[in-house]
Amino acid sequence: MKEFKRGFVDGIPIGLGYLSVSVTFGIMAVTSGLSVWQAVLISMTNVTSAGQFAGITVMLSAGSLIEMALTQLVINSRYALMSLSLTQKVDHSFNTPMRMIFGAFHTDEIYAVAVGQEKKYGTLYFFGLMSAPYIGWSLGTFLGAGLGEFLPPILSKALSVALYGMFIAIVIPQMKKSGKVTVIVLLAVALKFAMTYTPVLNKVSEGFSIIICSVVASLVGAAFFPIKENDPEGEGGRNEVRA
Repeated sequence: MKEFKRGFVDGIPIGLGYLSVSVTFGIMAVTSGLSVWQAVLISMTNVTSAGQFAGITVMLSAGSLIEMALTQLVINSRYALMSLSLTQKVDHSFNTPMRMIFGAFHTDEIYAVAVGQEKKYGTLYFFGLMSAPYIGWSLGTFLGAGLGEFLPPILSKALSVALYGMFIAIVIPQMKKSGKVTVIVLLAVALKFAMTYTPVLNKVSEGFSIIICSVVASLVGAAFFPIKENDPEGEGGRNEVRA
């Protein structure tokens, strides 16, 4: 249990951060027509902020199951690579069932903490590390969903604007660090603008529109701004677009 406790303590800062972000998701889910428990169930079985917000968008636009599946595949495919990388940080106690469970619930921040460990850890540490963020994400969704049910509709919709603030807070710092990231972000914005207002392209559903813009911008970034293997942090020590 000592390893579990250490993992849990390491995960507390992540859980506190998730608590605030997931409140926004809970409010958005309820104001979109979901019940409190539907919103909480989504968070408890997904634990992916961008994936869940995108999923709600597809649901609101009456997207198909194929659109939903492709959207989640594009957004969450990075976790497959993260999971492979973490195989270097687990000991022999991490069997296949445990890897599958942890792979379903680990996140970018959990990966960042785990990959930075100096030695290998077993299942107890990793499940401790995963527990605090999981609790924070689920509890925050419950609080946000409950708040969204009792707030006046106009106030709930106003609070849901915080979602856009969250995405801006994630993207802007990276754009300030790297001109290449700025180019890719602006390209994605331009593509979405074109698909929204161009007569033929605006017939594409919201779900497929998100997929197309994400994939095209990513491919351009990988083609024109690749990261060299001997320069993992990008030119000049800056974070760059990674394919």
